[in-house]
Amino acid sequence: MRFWDSSAVVPLIVAQAASPLADGWLSEDPELALWTLTSVELVSAIRRLVRERALGEREASTAEVRADELIRASHVIVNVETVKSQARRLLRLHPLRAADAMQLGAALEWAEGRPTGRLLHTLDTQLAFAAAREGFHVVPEPG
Repeated sequence: MRFWDSSAVVPLIVAQAASPLADGWLSEDPELALWTLTSVELVSAIRRLVRERALGEREASTAEVRADELIRASHVIVNVETVKSQARRLLRLHPLRAADAMQLGAALEWAEGRPTGRLLHTLDTQLAFAAAREGFHVVPEPG
């Protein structure tokens, strides 16, 4: 099982340049660990694509159904209080946005505070750097 940030999940549900990469990760290990608010972030990303006219309404509805199916099949981190506490600490140490700190806090909760050897997927550079500094093996590697 691997932890997936929402930025890495979007290409699984909407055709994008990064979709083949994300599909490859999924084929290597189909068990996903996700933060409980990833569903909200996914709808936000889908609706942004609609507003930008990069995605039509029919495709957006299909993507939302795919997102719901993916989330139902995933291990979802729901311990909000622990994740909030971790996120506050992470914000003091790393240049992260609040949502990214919550994602990384959820990943740490999933890893039971022992991220070494645990794999985290993200397409967000800042989050990738912070996750690597926290001890996760990040794919793709920040660079």
